[in-house]
Amino acid sequence: MLEKVDLKAKMDKEEYKEKIGPLEEKLVSLDAPMKSAGLPVIILFEGWECAGKGSIISSLIQCFDPRWFKLWDTLAPSAEELREPVMWRHWKTIPEAGRMSVLDRSWYQEVSTLRVLNNVDDLTNLRHMNEINNFERGLTDNGYLIIKFFLHISKKEMKKRMNELKSSKTTSWRITEEDERCLKEYDRVYEASEQMLEATNTTQAPWHVISAMDRRLCRYEVFRIVSESIETAMARKKDTDAAAALHRAVIMPGQYNFVRMPLLKDVSLNDKVLSEENYKKELRKEQERLSDLHNRLYMEKIPVIIAYEGWDAAGKGGNIKRVTKALDPRGYEVIPIASPSREEKNRHFLWRFWMRLPKDGHIAIFDRTWYGRVMVERIEGFCAPADWQRAYGEINDFERQLYDWGAVILKFWIHIDSEEQLRRFTDRQNTPSKQWKITEEDWRNREKWPQYEEAVNDMFRYTSTDFAPWHIIEGNNKLYARVKTIRIINDAIEARLAETKKRKR
Repeated sequence: MLEKVDLKAKMDKEEYKEKIGPLEEKLVSLDAPMKSAGLPVIILFEGWECAGKGSIISSLIQCFDPRWFKLWDTLAPSAEELREPVMWRHWKTIPEAGRMSVLDRSWYQEVSTLRVLNNVDDLTNLRHMNEINNFERGLTDNGYLIIKFFLHISKKEMKKRMNELKSSKTTSWRITEEDERCLKEYDRVYEASEQMLEATNTTQAPWHVISAMDRRLCRYEVFRIVSESIETAMARKKDTDAAAALHRAVIMPGQYNFVRMPLLKDVSLNDKVLSEENYKKELRKEQERLSDLHNRLYMEKIPVIIAYEGWDAAGKGGNIKRVTKALDPRGYEVIPIASPSREEKNRHFLWRFWMRLPKDGHIAIFDRTWYGRVMVERIEGFCAPADWQRAYGEINDFERQLYDWGAVILKFWIHIDSEEQLRRFTDRQNTPSKQWKITEEDWRNREKWPQYEEAVNDMFRYTSTDFAPWHIIEGNNKLYARVKTIRIINDAIEARLAETKKRKR
């Protein structure tokens, strides 16, 4: 794509004056309608150092109300950010509906300049570009507009501009050692950038590669493309409701290896029992085992993500309590998930979960999870059919990124039958100290047991992958369920530690 850019193209001053004014007025006029329509916009700038990204961004944002956009200056990841999944820090930059994020460099930094400067291997780079494509597709499928610019200049021009900056005391600080290395490695960065552009130039988020040799032409082209892109997105958004009404069910969970799961009705429950005596002995043994494994996880910097789902009154809370008793409180967090806040509703549904991921070596325990999208939101109509049908693939992509980061992913469905749930509901309602645990919503959800059972079976079918399989925990007997859960956690952690040890040999 870079070789097709005409670096000799120019725009004279008179033509520029004639054309830029109407474009600025158009952008200003789009600001309020964009917010009113709830269109989230991401405008990102990549390209060579000294290509003029800063000045272009500065002039562009003058056309917008500063209350509704945020400028992000994306630097190389910090030591703290390196302890999280690669895309974690970039999820933080996505705007709410009706707002805008403007990025001076972005998630593409890792697959262009930093790829060269840090000598990232080809396989890692390919996987990262795939993660970026999944990330952008997930955003655009959920109504985001992504406008991507790559500002291109020649090596000779880059060197000239760098020398001009270095010649003045007031601007010399802007040229860093990394900038000098990029100039020295221009040909390698060029090749890496070309591969990046080709691999991530998608229909939903295409690249706009622009010559920045002539500043007037560059500014005009950026303004024109932003204006046209927003206008097109606004027109498309008007048809969204009509398109959703005509939507036909198409579930595409992704190209993954799925683990075959039984239907809930076929899971035997009443024969899974543990006596009080055996429970105490087995629980103590598994908790001691988990306590030791937690220390080893921290030393090896392996993150663990434990996801709990299950029927109301299935015993998730008591199960989690027995797990955490074995853990160092400095190395884990239990994250209860309730209905999304206004801020969370106005972003991609996975955003709030990306914000709650653990650092490497730590454990995050989710009490309810991202699977609410394909259960409660599906059944209660809190999202359109297209949204929950698409979510299976988005969730699998999300979990795959966590797995590639190095996380152990454990997903538990705590299963009880309808009769046992009724018994527990009645006990809660008749016991003053437990009445806070039962609500009208619990009784209402119980009436929808068949719909939830169908949704859970679909969830197993489309999201039980070989890297993040579901585990059904028979929960009619709470003692059995607690021991089985901790044993599965221990076995999974031991297996990962063994793999890590083997790789180090």
